[in-house]
Amino acid sequence: MNLEKIQNVYFIGIGGIGMSALARYFNTNGKLVAGYDRTPTEITEMLEKEGISVHFTDEVAKIAPPFKDKETTLVIYTPAIPKEHSELVYFQQHGFEVVKRSEVLGLITQNSFCLAIAGTHGKTTTTSILAHILVEAGAPVSAFLGGIAENFGSNLVLKGSEYTVAEADEFDRSFLRLSPNIACITSMDADHLDIYGDEQHLIEGFHQFAAKIKPGGSLIVRNGLNIAGETYGLEDNSDYSFQNIRIENGVYHFDFKYSGGIYKDYTFVKPGRHNLLNALAAVSVAIKAGFAPEALLPHLATFKGVKRRFSYIIKEKDFVFIDDYAHHPSEISALYQAVAEMYPDTPKTIIFQPHLFTRTRDFMDDFAKSLSQFDEVILLDIYPARELPIEGITSQVLLDKITAKQKTLVSKEALIPFLLKKRPKLLLAVGAGDIGAEVNHIKEALIN
Repeated sequence: MNLEKIQNVYFIGIGGIGMSALARYFNTNGKLVAGYDRTPTEITEMLEKEGISVHFTDEVAKIAPPFKDKETTLVIYTPAIPKEHSELVYFQQHGFEVVKRSEVLGLITQNSFCLAIAGTHGKTTTTSILAHILVEAGAPVSAFLGGIAENFGSNLVLKGSEYTVAEADEFDRSFLRLSPNIACITSMDADHLDIYGDEQHLIEGFHQFAAKIKPGGSLIVRNGLNIAGETYGLEDNSDYSFQNIRIENGVYHFDFKYSGGIYKDYTFVKPGRHNLLNALAAVSVAIKAGFAPEALLPHLATFKGVKRRFSYIIKEKDFVFIDDYAHHPSEISALYQAVAEMYPDTPKTIIFQPHLFTRTRDFMDDFAKSLSQFDEVILLDIYPARELPIEGITSQVLLDKITAKQKTLVSKEALIPFLLKKRPKLLLAVGAGDIGAEVNHIKEALIN
């Protein structure tokens, strides 16, 4: 596949966070770009403002004529699209070059010095921090992010092509399409068991990813993971570590230590020790890529975060409302640790929308345990995404297992009236489904 010869790029599932970054990349590079997605979102609105045509019904007739020329058109699809999707079938049956997003990302990154961040949790924030500190250090870098980084207002960074920062996604084994110079693995907790079958096969997938590192390249891993590489960790004997961690006025202060020396008193403003680990991972990768610690560490203080990753929607003295993408029991526990550290004496209410029937089934007891840490749990129905219901797997079954004193199953329609009656002091909206679309409605209702 020669990307230079491609004139038109058509995306099936263009509104996905990874897909939209690629759409922006090709659009910026002068290609004609269009695509389909199931529903309009903030991301599809942004794409349309940038001159990319998007439609929302699966009809071959909606595909504009330039994209029906197979000699000049590349078709990119997300694995979340069903195999029987009529536009996908049309392109496949008419001899078009039809590829997954991961293949294209692999091609784009192969001619640059590639820094790839993998892991079942933390990769989006780590990738965004890495892109931020490299840009601030003056690096010629492009970055493909799995979220909207607040510092850039985008999921795409184009500041040069010598370095590429890429989020290496384990879903559908996509990360095996990358051949990074330096890779980082943040976590290998069981997830995507609908793809891998069991935890052991998932871990094997990460080992296969590590084997894709270019000759002479490096692997950096969180201390304690069962995979060989240079390590990073908090207040331990890792190769890269943050030491002397303390909180002052809600902000982390720490020293950085590695084989090259100790660098004292830097700050990071995002709450939660999981985020501190993400910051450390980003610094470790950038140093391994040849950047000096003193060119990187000061810029951790100006990292604003990633949309829907511990995002403050309202932060007032008597009311705090946080939005977060957590959709795995470990992420929910990390989120609880962060709010408990920042607001130890305030009762904590979580609205949680489970994402996928398979994930809810595979981690039912773990979800119940992590959610039970909160003072009150408001549970929404399971967001199915690409899946059909599974008998016996419902939010009610999950609710029955939660031991929090206050717990309720609420429909999306009844959510705001319920919250207006309750008026919690600290509220979190959590999940990877369409709960993010409800956040502004909740905010407006609670403010008004």
